[in-house]
Amino acid sequence: MRERDGTLYLNGGGFQLEPVRRSGKSFVISRDSRDRSLTFVRRHGAVTAVIVDGTSFQRRDYGGEVEAQIRTGGRSDITAIRARARAITPPAEAPPERAEELRNLEKIVPNVRLDIQYAKTNNFVGVPLYEKSGAFLQRPAAEALARVASALRPFGYGLLIHDGYRPWYVTRIFWDVTPDSSHVFVADPAKGSRHNRGAAVDLTLYRLADGKPVEMPSRYDEMSVRAYADYPGGTTRQRWHRDLVRREMERQGFTVYPEEWWHFDYRDWQKYAIQNLSLPELLTRRR
Repeated sequence: MRERDGTLYLNGGGFQLEPVRRSGKSFVISRDSRDRSLTFVRRHGAVTAVIVDGTSFQRRDYGGEVEAQIRTGGRSDITAIRARARAITPPAEAPPERAEELRNLEKIVPNVRLDIQYAKTNNFVGVPLYEKSGAFLQRPAAEALARVASALRPFGYGLLIHDGYRPWYVTRIFWDVTPDSSHVFVADPAKGSRHNRGAAVDLTLYRLADGKPVEMPSRYDEMSVRAYADYPGGTTRQRWHRDLVRREMERQGFTVYPEEWWHFDYRDWQKYAIQNLSLPELLTRRR
């Protein structure tokens, strides 16, 4: 089910973007010169299935299914996985063109708020991976993000940061715990992540009026097609939020990662070295 300009559409199951309309207390789709019934099944207020002409289509949380796979079974020994990742040396590279200038976003970006889920349990692995909560970017990227925040203020929004610089060993953990079929959503540690270089940021919007995050077409870190930057589903307002933050980020030199609407890389990211400093080490610098 999709919504566009106030109209619901059904796509799939033999139907292709068929508009849905009300007929009394029911919903119908007109096709082949006749109306076909459409019923939403609800439980505790949430839609759990849609029945089209007697055929039931159950709602699935594809991203949640991948998370469950990561958190259970043979991939659940996070203690051993963490120890192995900390013992491995990051890949060797040629000397970087630019020196490290990691800066604390809370000290540079106006109206910024942090929700660093990797320092808590509400991430796709289900355990804290950072020792402390913090967000850092290379100085040019941090200054560009400050300009984005200033541009968003007239719209009534601020930036909510989920992640910035990421130690290389955490990238290694992500790769080791994620199923091969979902590796498109995590960076290959053999090449290093743009987060490892301090030139990538994961973010969303929050409302300045009440501090609440806005709705987007998917959850943060959701491993499903809903996370794609050009995913056509969701609601008109959700897509508008997604497109607004992308537009303002691109104006300041950031590029969206196609498979993740929340992930933005700053220009010249490849000129910085892969880093493996922990968040506590960076926070003690007080930058």
